[in-house]
Amino acid sequence: MTFAELPNKIPVFPLSNFIIFPKTTVPLNIFEPRYIDMINDSMKSNKFIGMIQPKNSNERKVIPKLYNVGCLGKITSFRETEDGRYLIELKGLIRFKTIREMSTENNYRILEVDFKNFRDDLSDKKENLKFSDLELIFKDLKSLFEKKGFIINWKALENQSLDETINALAMASPFSLEEKQVLLETENLDIRKNKISEILTTYTFDNFNNTTIQ
Repeated sequence: MTFAELPNKIPVFPLSNFIIFPKTTVPLNIFEPRYIDMINDSMKSNKFIGMIQPKNSNERKVIPKLYNVGCLGKITSFRETEDGRYLIELKGLIRFKTIREMSTENNYRILEVDFKNFRDDLSDKKENLKFSDLELIFKDLKSLFEKKGFIINWKALENQSLDETINALAMASPFSLEEKQVLLETENLDIRKNKISEILTTYTFDNFNNTTIQ
């Protein structure tokens, strides 16, 4: 995938508390009719869909506002179940910034997008970080995940590349959608690592039972 091959209009799947990063692959269970249609159309063309978070709002709007930054993904695996659902795997390619939402006759949303701020997402360059940099983050994250009832295969994570590990933790973390959006929009891996650490400091004291996470 080259920068010149990127589409300027993409269908999007707004999903709250869910982000993907470039070079990560996530499974999705598609069952809503409009998104079944979206996947059908995508499979017939370039297999691209964008993942983007809707903003939190107390207003009961039919069409929620979206954050400005999401991530373009490509469908790499597709299976239809007996009850009509689609089980897909989506590989993150590059983040995008929304220019505007398109008027369309489709029952799913289409955005005009710009990728220029995120060209480095397509690079194979590895950032110079070490797993030793993550020891404290791992410790605090393990405590938080256990406290929230999340199960993570930590040994498998440690066998991945550093960027895959940090991004997988950011995606799977029990952080708020606003916190996940901050992580998605960070410029590079080093800043993302530091942001995870900053967010974790806000979780070290549990306001509900006044106990410190050990």
